Amino acid sequence: MSILERSLQDTVVAVTGAGGSIGGALARHLLSSGARVVAADLRPESLASLREEWHEDRLVTSVGDIRHEATSEAIIGAGVEAFGQVDSVVANAAIGFYGGLLDYSAQEVDLMVDVNVKGTVWLARAAVQQYRAQGSGGDIVIIGSVAGLLIGGGKEAVYSATKGAQINLGYALDRELRGEGIRTTTIAPAGVNTPFAAADGRFGDVDPSQGPFMEPTDIARAVDYTLRQPRRMRTELWTTWSMAEEH
Repeated sequence: MSILERSLQDTVVAVTGAGGSIGGALARHLLSSGARVVAADLRPESLASLREEWHEDRLVTSVGDIRHEATSEAIIGAGVEAFGQVDSVVANAAIGFYGGLLDYSAQEVDLMVDVNVKGTVWLARAAVQQYRAQGSGGDIVIIGSVAGLLIGGGKEAVYSATKGAQINLGYALDRELRGEGIRTTTIAPAGVNTPFAAADGRFGDVDPSQGPFMEPTDIARAVDYTLRQPRRMRTELWTTWSMAEEH
């Protein structure tokens, strides 16, 4: 590690959607880097393999629905109870449905808005409250999407709207919080080889596993680099593209 980098050793990072492809890769990468992790997901069975792989002195899990404010409060509380602090949060939990505007059910629209937008807001609020109590700053990392950058595809309008909201939230939080030493970063990937990316025909007949699409570990490394930046440096928005895609 360069002397200019921050060490992740024993820092505490909370990750939502940790039972999924990107979230699971991120949790494992951070744990391997020496961090302590609060792994959160909607379903306890999604976190079972993580619990089997890592001892509770490095990993604590939290189960709940990120659509509810109390879930984010519980995630932060789990980190404080287990490790005495929380240094970073990664808002990774997300959901997307793909199709024309009239193809979504009202329930699907509500789910995308509540998980992607409100879930991110609740986690950020809980994190900021804890960072202010600790008085030592912290990181908020949002896993967005390039779909939120005014380039969303014709079959992902509502999903793109939620991802655009995340990006704008990140920019505004950066301006609100950076004076307190709280950094907000949005990492916006394009296609990643996950079941989420392959679902509902998002890439038509293209199978992300046949690449060269990005892998979940690539996004994990991007988060790792972001958290290791010296405290004098911040990244507002980082877009990542695979070699298989055009902008």
